[in-house]
Amino acid sequence: MNEPPAKRLDFFERYLSVWVLACMVVGVAMGRLLPGLTQTLSSWEFGRASHVNIPIAVLIWLMIYPMMLKIDFGGLKGVVQKPRGLAVTLVVNWLVKPFSMALLGWLFVRVLFGDVLGWITPDAARDYSAGLIILAAAPCTAMVFVWSYLTDGDPVYTLAQVAINDLIMLVAFAPIVMLLAGVSGVTIPKEVLFTSVVVFIVIPLAAGWASRTALIRARGREWFETRFLAVFKPVTILALLATLVLIFAFQAHNILTNWTAVVLLAVPITIQVYCNSGLAYWLMRVLRVPHNVAAPGALIGASNFFELAVAVAITLFGPTSGAALATVVGVLVEVPVMLSVCKVCNESRGWYGAGAPAAQAGSRSE
Repeated sequence: MNEPPAKRLDFFERYLSVWVLACMVVGVAMGRLLPGLTQTLSSWEFGRASHVNIPIAVLIWLMIYPMMLKIDFGGLKGVVQKPRGLAVTLVVNWLVKPFSMALLGWLFVRVLFGDVLGWITPDAARDYSAGLIILAAAPCTAMVFVWSYLTDGDPVYTLAQVAINDLIMLVAFAPIVMLLAGVSGVTIPKEVLFTSVVVFIVIPLAAGWASRTALIRARGREWFETRFLAVFKPVTILALLATLVLIFAFQAHNILTNWTAVVLLAVPITIQVYCNSGLAYWLMRVLRVPHNVAAPGALIGASNFFELAVAVAITLFGPTSGAALATVVGVLVEVPVMLSVCKVCNESRGWYGAGAPAAQAGSRSE
């Protein structure tokens, strides 16, 4: 009996870290060789001193809207009937992840790398910490479907988990960011944060739901998923790459004068991913949740909605800020780290089942 071929990422997703590094090189070169153009693009904002950069806002909306098109709120009923996996995901996403990142940011960025070693100045440390908090407070949306596919996850359950996370994000994202940023000594204007939530969460989520509902009703689900969504894939990819080039262009001076910050910021992000995914995976096993729910649930609890995080950091602190750079580092480490988590979940499938003999039965009764 032939074994099924190993699942693999698409070409673009497989080498996302390579594309990010390439965008870093192109962006930094643009910032240094074309300073006039870079300054002009950086100054295009909605209103005076709003920090909502027009080119980046348009590009990020082109990334977020297609992701919201994939969210099917009709699948929520099935998750309610099997609540244990969802409960673990939500606890890790909203009660553990942002708070653990705030702790790791304080411990590494402000204390170890700042106060003890003197590699990061206090002002930069505050900005970086705020960016890390924003990154952790935004649970992953689009890439979760990729991780679920690679771990043979239950696609319907994964979709419903993402939908519920997006609904919670409407009301929880801003308060959590304000609370943790305030504790870290960073003042965030409520009006600006509220505006970013409306622009980058509420509007694209509502537009995605309305478009999905209307188009499926008019043309059918198969046409929508195979034809309409396919149109947006190259748009999303190009928008992501263009956004990264601009951000690195705006950050050219910071990167060239303090390139070690990129490496240092990757440390708490990487630790946070492994700790939160491990916690979620272990809790799922303790509660005897089926592996096809546990694996993507652990990955949802570890990865980040970096597109939203980048948009909010730029809106709050500006495209040249340390907070924006911290969220971009999240993009840089996302794929290789999450692929390693996928591998651990797949290779530990036997261990997971041996420790939870009723797990498969739980898939029918949970």
